[in-house]
Amino acid sequence: MSQFHPAFSRESLQDKVIVLTGGAKGIGQSLVELCVQHGAYVCFGDIDEKSGRDVQDAVNEAQDLPRARFVAVDVTNYQSVLVLFKTALSWHGRIDHVIANAGVVERGNWFDPALTVESVEEVPSSTVLDVNLLGCLYCARIATVYLRQNRSENEDRSLTLVSSVAGFKESPGIFVYQASKHGVLGLMRSLRKYISLPTTHNIRVNAICPWMTETGMVAGIEEAWHKANLPTNRPLDVAKVIAGVVSSAGLNGTSMYVEGGRAWEIERNLDRLQPQWLGEEPSKSLEKGQAVLGDGMDWTQ
Repeated sequence: MSQFHPAFSRESLQDKVIVLTGGAKGIGQSLVELCVQHGAYVCFGDIDEKSGRDVQDAVNEAQDLPRARFVAVDVTNYQSVLVLFKTALSWHGRIDHVIANAGVVERGNWFDPALTVESVEEVPSSTVLDVNLLGCLYCARIATVYLRQNRSENEDRSLTLVSSVAGFKESPGIFVYQASKHGVLGLMRSLRKYISLPTTHNIRVNAICPWMTETGMVAGIEEAWHKANLPTNRPLDVAKVIAGVVSSAGLNGTSMYVEGGRAWEIERNLDRLQPQWLGEEPSKSLEKGQAVLGDGMDWTQ
């Protein structure tokens, strides 16, 4: 893996218009604060209306003019996500960068060994899947249209999807969360050679895969984690990596693993070492098949 050193400045974010989901707490809150401090305008959504308005007010109070705008958003509702984008576009006439960050972790056990023939008939909650994956899909779809509005030639536009270490490494006990975060990483991989094309959307797309981060999601494991002396991210650490990815105009199709405040790009080595972990012969035939599949536009219509 190659280490990624986030490089962003007031110049790189000054007056950029950023849309963010899940901005009321944790990583999202830190990202709102960080981007505004570096001169960006951030239109952010969250289902937690009170916390969202508190973040908006606190951030704007420290600025000469309002640079943060909160919109109550349920990412599982397509029309609700649309309102967020419409608000941002009407606010500043364009959108430069979109970050799909909203996420929740499951409580309880989908595969509880105590389930019986009777109790398994109750339909389990799909909230984690709906928020983490469907919400990300909604955000990404709408972003591909709104990022193209009122865009000057060669202006950088980007979409950043927040996955997790659970997007590529097994995480026992959080079955639905892991499935959803694998889906987010899969979405980035399926989009990166398509929406980046000048003939489609000309939008960069990247993914962020944080490991243990000090948010409400990990309250149940935090004490044991610290006792084991394992590295931990602060929300601001992850926010800085996201800001660095957003500010790197040449960056497309990457996944950033974030651990202890540091980041590494994982996609290039996965591709480079494919003949080793898959085998020389199947790797060659797989690549040949991928070339035939192309960007999918010719055979999926």
